[in-house]
Amino acid sequence: MAPTSTPQTPFGRVLTAMVTPFKADGALDLDGAQRLAAHLVDAGNDGLIINGTTGESPTTSNAEKADLVRAVLEAVGDRAHVVAGVGTNDTHHSIELARAAARTGAHGLLVVTPYYNKPPQEGLYRHFTAVADATELPVMLYDIPGRSGVPINTETLVRLAEHPRIVANKDAKGDLGRASWAIATSGLAWYSGDDMLNLPLLSVGAVGFVSVVGHVVTPELRALVEAYTSGDVQKATEIHQKLLPVYTGMFRTQGVMTTKAALTLQGLPAGPLRAPMVECAPEEIDQLKIDLAAGGVQL
Repeated sequence: MAPTSTPQTPFGRVLTAMVTPFKADGALDLDGAQRLAAHLVDAGNDGLIINGTTGESPTTSNAEKADLVRAVLEAVGDRAHVVAGVGTNDTHHSIELARAAARTGAHGLLVVTPYYNKPPQEGLYRHFTAVADATELPVMLYDIPGRSGVPINTETLVRLAEHPRIVANKDAKGDLGRASWAIATSGLAWYSGDDMLNLPLLSVGAVGFVSVVGHVVTPELRALVEAYTSGDVQKATEIHQKLLPVYTGMFRTQGVMTTKAALTLQGLPAGPLRAPMVECAPEEIDQLKIDLAAGGVQL
């Protein structure tokens, strides 16, 4: 049974886009995934995104994706929203992944903008609605033009919001003006997909975060959103400023690289990365230690 939610916060407020732990030989580490998921939920996450970008979804098979969702559900599915990333640049494949996630019991779907092939807005609309039509699960769109090559325009977001199962958007567009208009006109629950903009997006109507740095600072993110929603903007700003070195450090290079390095430093399940991703260089790990320490993270 999925945890409780509201129309305003359909997936909770603080979600971490979880890495996929691998064993030394590169195989999926399902035990590690369960331990990491439990750690993240214990730290204060309302939900976890499984098989997202930070989960190295481009390099995991359909079967591995299903096994991972199943394992995380078994570990924390009664305490947190388990949202499966199912977006690809192939509508048919995305529909297959969505149906597979529904069969495993996922609580919701994250669907990224089709990447590389750069469809027009009508193509985006048809893609997202086809995936939403494929199951009964609630859908969070994922707008990240820096990776996909195309934005989901505000007018398209408003059209998509008319679909009964498209209920939220993960915003990694980096444009507070567009976000303001889209939040005001679409009615979608808005989640920050850019950690540096967590607080600014709350200020224009976001309800929570889908975070990478949540791997190491979930309690602080929880405190930030609770301070802001209770009206203590000064406290929220102080937390935001304290976390600036963490936000900066975790994205000096590709986020999954630094996240796995940070988890390894903390003795948590992570393991190697799959090619074409590579491990952080020693000097990058040294800088990461400095950045995390500056933000109060214990290693």
